[in-house]
Amino acid sequence: MKIEIKRLDDEIPLPDYQHAGDAGMDIYSAESKTLAPGERGLVMTGLKVAVPEYHAGFVYPRSGLALDEGVTVLNADGVIDPGYRGEVGVLLINHGQSEFEIKKGDRIAQLIVQKVEEVEWKEVEKLSRSERGEGGFGHTGKN
Repeated sequence: MKIEIKRLDDEIPLPDYQHAGDAGMDIYSAESKTLAPGERGLVMTGLKVAVPEYHAGFVYPRSGLALDEGVTVLNADGVIDPGYRGEVGVLLINHGQSEFEIKKGDRIAQLIVQKVEEVEWKEVEKLSRSERGEGGFGHTGKN
């Protein structure tokens, strides 16, 4: 699939896969910023993308940042809708115990582009039965 992308800063790499077959492409920071413990901040990527209709871009955390630094995507999963044409930003939060410094060009998140189905609701008086029923929030029957 080919997707239109506009780089606002030529120094910032385009999203890229680190290994053949990876699902997520690393996306990079277009700015330097420091997040104190507990602080959240919008980090701009210097990119605009044209996600095709019936697809969405999903911004996911980088597991290494979460494990090593306690930094993750606050609104995971962030969604880039097909009609959005503004600069992509990543909302990060520092759950770690010390300040986290983001440098321009650092890998800050992952982007996965997926096909999505458009839903049309069919209102009914009663839902069809399922094996699980109404059990939720840990009620799968297994401990």
